[in-house]
Amino acid sequence: MATCLIGLGSNLGDRRRALDQAIERLARQPAIRLAARSRWQETAPVGGPPGQGPFLNGAAVLETSLEPEALWAVLVGIEADLGRRRAERWGPRPLDLDLLLYGDLVLEGPALTIPHPRMAWRRFVLEPAAEVAAWMVHPTTGWSIARLLEHLNTAVPYLAIAGPSGAGKTALADQVAQRTSAARIIERVASRRPEASCADPSGNAWARELEFLHERARLLSAQSPRWSQRGRLWVSDFWLNQGLAYAGLRLAPGQFDEYRRRWEDARRTVIAPKLTVVLDVSADRLAERIERQGGRGEDRPTGDAWEQVRRAILAEAGRPGQGPVLRLGGEAPAPMLLEEVLGAVEAMQ
Repeated sequence: MATCLIGLGSNLGDRRRALDQAIERLARQPAIRLAARSRWQETAPVGGPPGQGPFLNGAAVLETSLEPEALWAVLVGIEADLGRRRAERWGPRPLDLDLLLYGDLVLEGPALTIPHPRMAWRRFVLEPAAEVAAWMVHPTTGWSIARLLEHLNTAVPYLAIAGPSGAGKTALADQVAQRTSAARIIERVASRRPEASCADPSGNAWARELEFLHERARLLSAQSPRWSQRGRLWVSDFWLNQGLAYAGLRLAPGQFDEYRRRWEDARRTVIAPKLTVVLDVSADRLAERIERQGGRGEDRPTGDAWEQVRRAILAEAGRPGQGPVLRLGGEAPAPMLLEEVLGAVEAMQ
């Protein structure tokens, strides 16, 4: 039997009745045992069209012998029976059932992703989930539900946007600041030349990486007075941890060991992001963008080199203990990327 966490929500019609009916139908399934359910909590809608009514949200713990896809099909069937029609993204709905966790399974498929890709920073998910499943562990962050909620409640409102050079980090950071009145951009580190992002035949990689590390640590220092400004959301187009990805590719093994030691020292002195956004762009598209920006000649990185950078950043973002990470396909239209990030910021409130 697998232990699963389900999220429930409704903001159309008789919301309480819809949620109660969903719980009753889940409990009647022969391969499902309802282990616990939370209270229903009213929350403001996040994202989607304006003018929506408030949601009732909750969570339930199930024990089941069903495989993940079969359990998800049961949830979709109950939604449909109780009036759900999937017509508009993040739109109003009489019932929403999400499969949040299925034991410690990590699954990324065309129709179903487990853990739910946005649960780790959504307050309307974590608060009821912590009521019934504080002990359950989110397998990609490595944090329990209780710790995720504590992070949401206590972390400095700082959003880090990560990704390879050319992924669009700066443009997205600027758009978030323009659309969010309380947001401010953290001053930027001097730009890295695109061709210096991979191999460094000049042998200057060690000095370069230390320079970036020290400058980013200064900007993110926990002693900075910026963090005490109430009501601010701070946004950076860099991520301290991304330096490990670049250094691992560009430094000799002995140098990298020393760099990691210095990075660990720096990490203990800085503010960690409340949420990290990683822009994932294909190597070919990165190379095209860099060429359009003037990175030409024999020293321009190849698609293979950009693929190494891309994989290294994703691997760093995927290490347990990083906290919540929103991974976005950086080739999506800019308005869609902005909508995702603004929705995440709103959901953390």
